Amino acid sequence: MARRLGCAAGLLLMVLAGSGTALVWLLLSVTGVVGSAPVARVIAGAGLLLGIGAVIAAAVALRRLTAPAGRIVEAAGRIESGDYSARVPVRGPSELRSLARAFNAMSGRLEADQARRRSVLADVAHELRTPITVIRAQAEGIVDGVYPAAPEQMRPVLAATRTLEVLVDDLRTLGLAEAGALQLHREQVDVGVLVNDTVDAYRDPAAAQGVRLAWVVEPPELTVDADAVRLRSVLANLVRNALRHTGRGGTVTVEAAERGHEVHLRVRDDGDGIDAALLPRVFDRFAKGPASDGSGLGLAIVRDIVEAHGGLVTIASQAGRGTTVTVALPHSQLL
Repeated sequence: MARRLGCAAGLLLMVLAGSGTALVWLLLSVTGVVGSAPVARVIAGAGLLLGIGAVIAAAVALRRLTAPAGRIVEAAGRIESGDYSARVPVRGPSELRSLARAFNAMSGRLEADQARRRSVLADVAHELRTPITVIRAQAEGIVDGVYPAAPEQMRPVLAATRTLEVLVDDLRTLGLAEAGALQLHREQVDVGVLVNDTVDAYRDPAAAQGVRLAWVVEPPELTVDADAVRLRSVLANLVRNALRHTGRGGTVTVEAAERGHEVHLRVRDDGDGIDAALLPRVFDRFAKGPASDGSGLGLAIVRDIVEAHGGLVTIASQAGRGTTVTVALPHSQLL
């Protein structure tokens, strides 16, 4: 395409140059200047030089235009075939330089998206492998008569099935958030009730592992305009994470307070904290420490739900000294 464009433009410029020369000769003939042989030779020579100069200038201009355009067309072909590493040099007139920069930015995003998709697929496959292996092993053992078809043999199957259900639901939530299709059913949520219900739900598991659960809501009548189900899942995720990383004798505290024109939900623990190398990536999908037994999706879901509400989630942690996660909801949601 670029070659055809260059040939057409070059032909047009040469036609224009020839037409201009002919027009000059026509005007000189009408005025009688051509009749003088010396003058005619001078004008003819000047016209020839001008024509040659026009052709050279046209060739240089076309080269400046068609070479960058040709590289962009070639790179676009590579993108079309699936090679997202294609880049083009930023050269030529300002318009082509702008086009080249935009093209490189586009291909860079496509390459990053492709790498992220491959990484997510690999991580999903890894997370699915464990529960599927458990289900298959137990089922084969029962079918082959190695295990009796008794409740104690079915409990691992049920546990693995629940793990799969949670993982699938988490992936669905993340997919909706990424597509901007995460729907919120807003209502007036009593923050005190939300915190109390969440703490009650985890009081027995906390007692079983010797962890104290505490909560504070100030003021007690604090309310927020939010999706109650989604906000409950955020708080449950944070409490579950805190319990997972807090040892016997530790404390997990859930706080809710009004800070200026914001509502802050905070979950603090005095557990083992987060490694400094992992902390910058802690909200990424499948980001987790080597000792974690979770899927690595919890905090990514928390971030997406909070941001869908127009809020912000932050985390502060120090290895061996605990972690604090703060969810800040904007004043537009505060009653």
